[in-house]
Amino acid sequence: MSEIKVNKISPRTNCGTTTLGDSGDTFTIPAGVSITNNGTASGFGATGSASWNTTVKTTDFTAVAGEGYFVNTTSGEIDVTLPAGSAGAVVAVKDYAKTWDTNNCILISNGSEKIGGSTNNAILSTEGLSVTLVYIDSTQGWLVTDDGLQSVANTNPFIEATGGTITTSGNDKIHTFTGPGTFTVCKTAVCAANNLVSYLVVAGGGGGGGDYGAGAGAGGYREVKSPVTPYTASPLDGYSTPGNRITVSETAYPITVGSGGNKGTRDTAGTCGSDSVFSTITSKGGGKGATQVPGSPSSLNGSPGGSGGGASYGPSTVGSGNTPPVTPPQGNNGGAGHPTNAGGHAAGGGGGAGAVGGSAPSCCTSGGGGNGVTSCITASPVARGGGGGGAGGGGTHGQDYAPGPGGTGGGGEGAPDTSTGVGGAGTANTGGGGGGGNLWTPTSCGGNGGSGVVVIRYKFQ
Repeated sequence: MSEIKVNKISPRTNCGTTTLGDSGDTFTIPAGVSITNNGTASGFGATGSASWNTTVKTTDFTAVAGEGYFVNTTSGEIDVTLPAGSAGAVVAVKDYAKTWDTNNCILISNGSEKIGGSTNNAILSTEGLSVTLVYIDSTQGWLVTDDGLQSVANTNPFIEATGGTITTSGNDKIHTFTGPGTFTVCKTAVCAANNLVSYLVVAGGGGGGGDYGAGAGAGGYREVKSPVTPYTASPLDGYSTPGNRITVSETAYPITVGSGGNKGTRDTAGTCGSDSVFSTITSKGGGKGATQVPGSPSSLNGSPGGSGGGASYGPSTVGSGNTPPVTPPQGNNGGAGHPTNAGGHAAGGGGGAGAVGGSAPSCCTSGGGGNGVTSCITASPVARGGGGGGAGGGGTHGQDYAPGPGGTGGGGEGAPDTSTGVGGAGTANTGGGGGGGNLWTPTSCGGNGGSGVVVIRYKFQ
């Protein structure tokens, strides 16, 4: 290898330019070499510092090793794709307009290369921040050097999760489960408060009674609104009770979505709804509505559950809601039937998440289902947890015995006083209770309960 040693290299004229080598040549600058006396160097950034490009960046771009960039996110988030890494390569970025806290600067690695040991993108969200990154190796990838804390280029500031049907609302992600599934938290948030999620867990509604049928109770309704996810919760928001809160970790959470209970028929009782489960939270299935089953006086009683089933006529008892008890209550009691078996044999309505089921106001008018409650956890107001209405019909057919309406939030209405005698079904994924059926034909029956739902909401940006 040849070596030339001189004290000074000057152009041939005072205003000339001196060129080192030809295009494509490589010159190695040893460590410790510096340029002094106000000299200007370009293209030497790969030795530990960047040469700053003074053209302000206002849109997404791909960085070049050895350069620094002034990034203006006033108009929106900007993605900076890092170059392919080679040991010692340098890239720097600076918040030009002090807007990174509002619109982030996102560092995107090249292919599967890493930033701070992670394959996730790095989010720069500190106002006025300036960051220099040096590529070190395939294990750590690009590391922050000028600030001294890798946390300023945080690759995981918020929850990352999968499962269910995923939608967004503002800065929140919403996972909706209309059937069984798994909510898998892949990454937790750096800020502990952001790991406290909002949720809604509604169980399946009970099946409506089939002969002199009472309305069924709605599935249990439980909700918690996290302070970091702004939306309008239902009156049953249980955040004030610490035991209701769920702070997630990096694990898989099996989700159970309760099915609706089966309808009662003319001679057989229906069934209660099934439970819904998320982590430590269980919502109880709704109680079935009373059915007159031959030889079984107890069949005239409503069944307990998240909300209780309504009772049929005569000396019967209503189904208790909020069973088992939680705070705030997950549901309400069913309504009472008419106290005698004379006349129309009117039945009670099933309890709802927000109200007790209606009791029969007369021998010929059945009670309506208790109303549900409304939440905006899915980004729009939706009522859920309505009880089923008691059936019309009894005594002499065709006398216009009035059925009870279903409660708002998916409750099925009671069967009308007609030859069909079929109660309305609870609405799917609301936990609505089924309506009661009347006695007029062998095919008379109540309505099936509506299935439940599980919704999980959290801050993701």
